[in-house]
Amino acid sequence: MAKIRITKEFKFETAHALMGYDGLCKHIHGHSYSLLVTVIGIPIDDETYPKLGMVMDFGDLKKIVRKAIVDEFDHSLILNEKGPKSHILKKSDEMFQRVITVPYQPTSELMLVDFAQRIIPLLPPNVKLHHMLLRETVTSYAEWFDEDQ
Repeated sequence: MAKIRITKEFKFETAHALMGYDGLCKHIHGHSYSLLVTVIGIPIDDETYPKLGMVMDFGDLKKIVRKAIVDEFDHSLILNEKGPKSHILKKSDEMFQRVITVPYQPTSELMLVDFAQRIIPLLPPNVKLHHMLLRETVTSYAEWFDEDQ
């Protein structure tokens, strides 16, 4: 049977700042992100299995991506851990309880690399992460493809 790709879309709100950037994005600002996650596999052909005909249940993919990415990043502030002020934000202050410091510049490109590393180990063995698209604005997005690794 042919391999089939399925895609699920996720929406979340996140703020970030780009350390050392030479434009306005060096300041804390937010985005309404749209993340499309595409997996590939062969549809299940076991007639006794309740997921017959599916590469993967969309609901299962939703649970994986929500747990690994959306639940953590939604309404969070993402900062490079090497930033000069990231250590000042005290998690005890209610306003800064959802600050995530990452070991990379929190661009859409590097966020996708991080997201792939979070999703891949959670997928069933017969399903592979194929492609992700992270839309930062209506006109700007980054893409990750497994074949480019």
